[in-house]
Amino acid sequence: MEPRIRVQEEPFDAAAEMAALSEGRTDVGGLASFIGLCRADDGLAALVLEHYPGMTERAIGRIVAEAVERWPLTGCTVIHRVGRIRPGEGIVLVLAASAHRAAALESCGFLIDWLKTRAPFWKREEFADGDDRWVEARDTDDAAAARWDAPRP
Repeated sequence: MEPRIRVQEEPFDAAAEMAALSEGRTDVGGLASFIGLCRADDGLAALVLEHYPGMTERAIGRIVAEAVERWPLTGCTVIHRVGRIRPGEGIVLVLAASAHRAAALESCGFLIDWLKTRAPFWKREEFADGDDRWVEARDTDDAAAARWDAPRP
């Protein structure tokens, strides 16, 4: 299995990516997905995501490699957008395919939790009134990611 990892400015097509991951495959019994969308909280006009090309993809590759080691995945796709993203637009797509639903669902949760806390992206919020601010890390995201640090049964 060769995971697909992309960091891009363009919107992604979740249905096309799901089809590409599972079409014609008889070893896929479950396909879990997560799509992160930009919300319009408190007058948000756009979210601007920055990254270091190469460094970010390598970090995502390490996260995906950890998922592949922990679960019997038959396929994995991670697409993360950068640039200016407006409310309602997709930010991130995570797809995890496995022969069984539990592995697909668990690995998808792991992937998004670790992407949120371990992939090097910098986020700035732009507001309709012209203000902007950098987004700080959240303790709740760290706590969600930390649950995967515990030994698995």
